Amino acid sequence: MIIHILRRYKQMPIVIAPVGKPLKVVRIAADEKTKKHLESLGITVNGEISVFSSSGGCVVCKIKDGRIALDRDLSTKIFVA
Repeated sequence: MIIHILRRYKQMPIVIAPVGKPLKVVRIAADEKTKKHLESLGITVNGEISVFSSSGGCVVCKIKDGRIALDRDLSTKIFVA
């Protein structure tokens, strides 16, 4: 049910985002320490991101000119649209 509500507002955790589609980070549901860490990796609210591959909850994302792997815990805290 939560997934249906999020889709209604056109946002979803990156763990269920489609592969290869350009996305925008709309929210990061994490503590400040985690947000700062993600920011240092190039993941920021309003930043562009796309899913390169996804398997078993681990998500490989393309950010600018690089790629980064996110574990299931982090990939459920990053919301995209």
